[in-house]
Amino acid sequence: MSIDYEELATYIEEYLVSPFYSKRSEALTNLGLEKILKRKNPYLFRAKNIQSAGEMAAQILSAHLSSQEETIFGNLMEELAIHICGGVFGGFKPAEKIWRSIDLIFDKDDTRYLVGIKSGPNWGNSDQIAAMKRNFKLARQLSREEGWNGQIVCVNGVMYGTDNVPLKEDSGDPEQNYSKLCGQDFWSLVSADDELYTRIITPLGEKAKERDEAFQSLCVKAENRLTKEILDRFYEDDEIQWTAMVEYVSKAKRK
Repeated sequence: MSIDYEELATYIEEYLVSPFYSKRSEALTNLGLEKILKRKNPYLFRAKNIQSAGEMAAQILSAHLSSQEETIFGNLMEELAIHICGGVFGGFKPAEKIWRSIDLIFDKDDTRYLVGIKSGPNWGNSDQIAAMKRNFKLARQLSREEGWNGQIVCVNGVMYGTDNVPLKEDSGDPEQNYSKLCGQDFWSLVSADDELYTRIITPLGEKAKERDEAFQSLCVKAENRLTKEILDRFYEDDEIQWTAMVEYVSKAKRK
């Protein structure tokens, strides 16, 4: 089954762009300094030689949003990939928690693909990758127990980037072998469309443009609130009181 790009554009608007901006806007609603400052590194802000309350507010707000956006958008893009694969191959996300590290299962010809989806190519440390490999081995066993007799390919699917050596072999245990497919290779795998990776960028941009103006207005209001709180709490003698800020973030509550 080929992709209906008109339907895909509608899906991207309703289930990706709209919830992404809604969640970003929620993150700004009633956002105050106390809610976010204690989760930020005051030493980093000092090392960047921030001079004004407005600059401080802008930096804090940017750090707060960026820490959330990658996760929010990554989850929505994962849902997009599953939706596309569902339409083309009947792919689905397993509901049972026993399928650890597996976000998508689909069959093509005589091969079952067990896919763990990540946002970017440098997503994990060695321990996390080792855990994924063990979970791939378990997923192979579960597929065979369910009666699958064909070939099984485990895939670390990555939404963007490249990897010039996609086959990752485990010299000690072939059951932990997997392929790391990034960017074009990943989107081609789940859709059988080698151009999908570029074609989804157009509806993303068109729909985002419509919603960004309202979001930017919320950003300005949030930045103004944070600026006022910094002035009220940490500004004296026409400069930021960094010692007071560090104490606010890190001072121990000792008896």
